Amino acid sequence: MVTEIQLDKTPITVYTYNEEMINGLHKISVEFKVTSEDYHDVATLLYKGIFEVKVPSRSLAFTGKIIKYSTSITNLYEKGQVGDYRISLLEVQDEKEGN
Repeated sequence: MVTEIQLDKTPITVYTYNEEMINGLHKISVEFKVTSEDYHDVATLLYKGIFEVKVPSRSLAFTGKIIKYSTSITNLYEKGQVGDYRISLLEVQDEKEGN
């Protein structure tokens, strides 16, 4: 069972993980909790859009970009709030250098 992924070496504890192949490319979908205390750091990280993705327990690593993103709450600036984040990442080729 996968409980952690890494985006650009930042560990993210996940409670849902799904992995599949689409046209020979890896796709993972995860759900994770974000607290109001971690909101700024997580939002800044996700804003990048393209990441070095690692799934340590699966020995999986690839360059991926967010293709789907949603959250259960839009205002995590209020102290004590917790939101559920859902993201799907698809492996990309030749975008590692950035656009």
